[in-house]
Parts: sequence; structure tokens; C-alpha cells
Amino acid sequence: METITAIVETPKGSNAKYNYDEQHNGFKLKKLLPAGMVFPFDFGFIPSTRGGDGDPLDVIILSEIKSFPGCIMDCRLIGAITASQSAKGKTVRNDRLLAVPLASQLFETIRSINNLPKDIITQLESFFINYNKLEGKTFKPLKHIGAQQALKLIKTNIQ
Repeated sequence: METITAIVETPKGSNAKYNYDEQHNGFKLKKLLPAGMVFPFDFGFIPSTRGGDGDPLDVIILSEIKSFPGCIMDCRLIGAITASQSAKGKTVRNDRLLAVPLASQLFETIRSINNLPKDIITQLESFFINYNKLEGKTFKPLKHIGAQQALKLIKTNIQ
């Protein structure tokens, strides 16, 4: 079992997107989502990493927990959705790591991306496709990888 630390930027159910602002050491409102669109799970980042888009690696935290921006969670890494993101003629990798908080009870038995119901993966991919479309970007899921490959992804992107 691979344990990682994740920091929540945008909580599950939020229609507001927050980003960590290093200059002010806090969370800044980035934008509001259209009516009816909310984050399906907590969305955050892995500290001390940097992905292809120049930001820390993204993580989706699957749980029943209602958290808040800045909440730090120890999580079990279960895999990732690898993806490319295109905007203004430039394409970068922008994967979505998947993790479950160690404190979760509802998702306690989930140890691998393969244990997740297919509907959850489909809904997550659809959310990020639509979310990026609103920003004029194209998000293209590539493949699903397990926890060991996801951990390698983290290790190669540590700053």
C-alpha cells in the first residue's frame, strides 16, 4: 500500500474552483462553475511535485468526507487516469492521480483503480472533459494505471 499526502484545493460538492496561491500562502478563488456543475470529489494536489502543466500533480480524493480548502490528508494511492490537455496549440500531460483517505470508511476496501465502479471513472473523465472545455481546453483521458505506476509518476515529478 502506497501512502501519499494530499492537500485539498477544491472540496467535493463545490461549484467554486480554488487554487493554492504560493505568494500569499493561501487558497484563492479561481472561478465559479456553471449552475449545476460541482466537483464530484475533493480535488487537490501532491505537495513538492510539478507536472507537465507546471502545477503540482493533481489528485482526486475519493471519499465520503466533506473537507475544505487546505485540508491535508494521508491517502492510499490507488492509481491514476493519465491524460493530455491541449490549449492554444500546446499539449501537455495533465494526469489525475486517484487516492482514498486513510480515514475513509465507505471507500476502505478500495485498493486499486480496478476496484472502483466503472461509472465513477466515467463520471470523473466526463467532468474533467467538460470542465476543461469551459476554459477553452481539451482534456483527453489516455489510460488508467495502477498504484505502482502512479507512484512512479509522482517520483519522477518530485521537485
